[in-house]
Amino acid sequence: MKRRFDRYFPWLFTASDFIASLVSLLLTNFFLQKFGVFAKVELDAFLPLSVLWLLISLLRKDYKIGRTDEYGDTLKHLLGTVFWFVGATAILWIPFNTPELQVLPVLTLGVGMLVLMGSYRVSVHMMLRSYRSKGKNYRNAVIVGKGGTSPRLADVFRIRKDFGINFLGYYDNLSDCAQTRGGIQQFFEHAPELDLDLIYIHEQLEPGLVRKIIDFADENYIKVKMIPGGSLQLEKNLSFSRYGDFFVINVNEIPLDNAFNSFAKRAFDIVFASLVIVFILSWLIPLVGFLIKLESRGPIFFIQKRNGVNNQVFSCLKFRSMTPNDYADTVQAKKGDPRVTRIGSFLRTTSLDEMPQFINVLLGDMSIVGPRPHTIPMNQTFQKQIERYNSRHKIKPGITGLAQVRGFRGEIENPHQIRSRVRLDSFYINNWSFLLDMGIMVKTVHELLFNRENAY
Repeated sequence: MKRRFDRYFPWLFTASDFIASLVSLLLTNFFLQKFGVFAKVELDAFLPLSVLWLLISLLRKDYKIGRTDEYGDTLKHLLGTVFWFVGATAILWIPFNTPELQVLPVLTLGVGMLVLMGSYRVSVHMMLRSYRSKGKNYRNAVIVGKGGTSPRLADVFRIRKDFGINFLGYYDNLSDCAQTRGGIQQFFEHAPELDLDLIYIHEQLEPGLVRKIIDFADENYIKVKMIPGGSLQLEKNLSFSRYGDFFVINVNEIPLDNAFNSFAKRAFDIVFASLVIVFILSWLIPLVGFLIKLESRGPIFFIQKRNGVNNQVFSCLKFRSMTPNDYADTVQAKKGDPRVTRIGSFLRTTSLDEMPQFINVLLGDMSIVGPRPHTIPMNQTFQKQIERYNSRHKIKPGITGLAQVRGFRGEIENPHQIRSRVRLDSFYINNWSFLLDMGIMVKTVHELLFNRENAY
């Protein structure tokens, strides 16, 4: 069954994906017509688009849903397919089929495909997991070398049945547990009869023995994977760099080290910040500036030096919410702080005082989403108190961040709060995705509307 499934699944997925894409296009067309975005478009206009979707899906090998992939990985891959689909549609469909169709309708069509096809792809992923958890479409695996992190991997196979890994046992010269099938030499004798798909090698085996196992696996068409030690069992994906014939593990590489990811995040920042500046700050700055001047003397903006990416200092912009004082950099605002003006209290409660930071985003000092920047004195204090605190400066600071939408917003009153911020910032940096950014932005709006307890 495991061989037959791999042979037929790509064809089954491709056929059903074609039908799902056509249904998604028709449903999106139906709703967009209701809102007057599309003129009436017939079925035969969408058939070429479904064929286009099919070609892009095949070229990107969307049918390859990894055994250990999470749903977020499926959606991330789908996002790339939708990106290429929208681009190809804009280039090919508009000039040759429906000239009156403009860019906005094509983009809305892409959003509709992302939502509907996302639901379909996740459903397929869920069915695959369910199928594998029942013992179908499995892979036979052994671990050569027991000790260190090997038992943890065996526990993962036991707990995560949805991975479809049928763990047959260990081969080790020292271990004599119930799951040990024999010594390492016996592995070479037994392996041809086990119908193996995967061999996991413990990292502490001798290099010569590792080479021998890899050569054996190559001769028998078996995949080999190395089990990293405890120091490399990090909450991130490891990648590799090649120096001629020599490979090294990139231990602390992060998603935004990838050029495409960095470009996508920066492009979104520029577009979003530009829209906010043109349509909101263009009238908000004069209005708020007038109210600030009306209540107290001093500048409209409060400009404060803060640490950004790689600890570089930049000038962070805010609407001034306090009377001018000498303690702004060293003393945090507290509830009922006498320095806060009446208009300043409103600005801080609604977070409108942060709005000028969209100018920082456009200038490249900040991002929409990222770790919140702290003042230089606060940074110097926290660096001494919190282990790996400086790791939060690997990327640009943000107007909002994961820590802020998880309840760690406003004044830092105790060590637990700053440690939790650093932990959440670290998780965000190591697990960044465009979808994660979108989720944080949506949650930020929710926090601003319904949770203002820590904003003062």
